[in-house]
Amino acid sequence: MAKAALITGITGQDGSYLAELLLDNGYEIYGLIRRLSTPNFTRVEHVADRITFLEGDLTDQSSLNIAMQTAQPDEVYNLAAQSFVATSWNQPVLTGDVTGLGVIRILEAIRQFSPDAKFYQASSSEMFGAAESPQNEQTVFHPRSPYAVAKVYGYYSTINYKESYNLFACNGILFNHESPRRGIEFVTKKITDGVARIHCGLSKELRLGNLDAKRDWGFAGDYVRAMWLMLQQDKPDDYVIATGESHSVKEFVDEAFSSVGLDWQNYVKMDERFMRPADVPELRGDASKAKNKLGWVPLTSFKELVSMMVEQDLIKYKKSDSDCIFGVKP
Repeated sequence: MAKAALITGITGQDGSYLAELLLDNGYEIYGLIRRLSTPNFTRVEHVADRITFLEGDLTDQSSLNIAMQTAQPDEVYNLAAQSFVATSWNQPVLTGDVTGLGVIRILEAIRQFSPDAKFYQASSSEMFGAAESPQNEQTVFHPRSPYAVAKVYGYYSTINYKESYNLFACNGILFNHESPRRGIEFVTKKITDGVARIHCGLSKELRLGNLDAKRDWGFAGDYVRAMWLMLQQDKPDDYVIATGESHSVKEFVDEAFSSVGLDWQNYVKMDERFMRPADVPELRGDASKAKNKLGWVPLTSFKELVSMMVEQDLIKYKKSDSDCIFGVKP
């Protein structure tokens, strides 16, 4: 009999890659979606006919209860959140409700209606904040944004329910992971989209904030494999998932512009509007535990990641006369 999985945030970047992985492994997939006037299924439209979509919201306990009763899942992956760090400063209460309390609501639905289900909580490297690099599972958290604080709440709620109710509940502390499916509000996508627009003659500059911040960037397609592996273990545990390398925003910018033969310094402008009240200087993970216990290692390099993102954005803006193609300067 096929396993059933319930995925919150299924229409997002990670949700779409995870759905593909689970479908390839024969799962029956249920995807939780919010009721919107114009739902966005772009990332999952190629597999939408193989997914059962259920309406629900992390701020509404009754909708989560109904979804859990309907799906009766073997595995639950909570990937939904208000996940944009910059927005969390403008909407801290909403971020706390969705990203923090939303975890408790899902755990309550599991406890009451599907207590044998294995639960994965998408925790974040942002929880480490100002902690010294590299960070691992023993590093003390020092969150530096409302989003990070909410994620810490969800992290400890997951542990609390595991210890209090004997649930199979895991935290995946994922460092930054990107892909061509990344939302435009994130700096990596903003960069690759900007490079493509400039390369194709649609824009003349790219405005960014702090170029010195360093992050451990991996490929989302690699990282969802780690999520799945965590729930295939005999006992629940928490894992850092990262590449072990950090690169500055400036390095990302340089790599993206270089991939199309351009010098970023001719196009990038600093803009104070994109500076955060409190920023994190560096996040770099130590995924030794995941490597040793899960057998997980990242398969995509930093250079490959940036290239695939730029290439996809170039395809999006490709001109009808075909003079805007990857690797060729118009």
